[in-house]
Amino acid sequence: MKRLHPAMAATTIFVALWAAAPAFAQTPMVPGKMGMAEAPSMTDGEVRKVDKEAGKITLRHGDIKHMDMPGMTMVFVAKDKSMLDKVQVGDKVRFMVMDDHGKMIVTDIQPAR
Repeated sequence: MKRLHPAMAATTIFVALWAAAPAFAQTPMVPGKMGMAEAPSMTDGEVRKVDKEAGKITLRHGDIKHMDMPGMTMVFVAKDKSMLDKVQVGDKVRFMVMDDHGKMIVTDIQPAR
């Protein structure tokens, strides 16, 4: 069996550690941010579609700041289907959303003021 030359082994280890370094990098401290995500807040949106049976709502929304998500139109799942009884297509709303393992869940929805 052939043995790996010590210089080659050292180079291989160096390259592996160099490639993995970004995964271990720390976020620089920014005053007011303290390395934490922004606190969840209500987001402005407009109801495009309501599927009460499936418990889903399609919203055109502005930036969801606490999730670092730009404005777009997308489908969300309602945490509680009964909250969809309060809205209809065309309504301007404010809503709270959370990411539950890749599933976007609306936890609160209110008429916009």
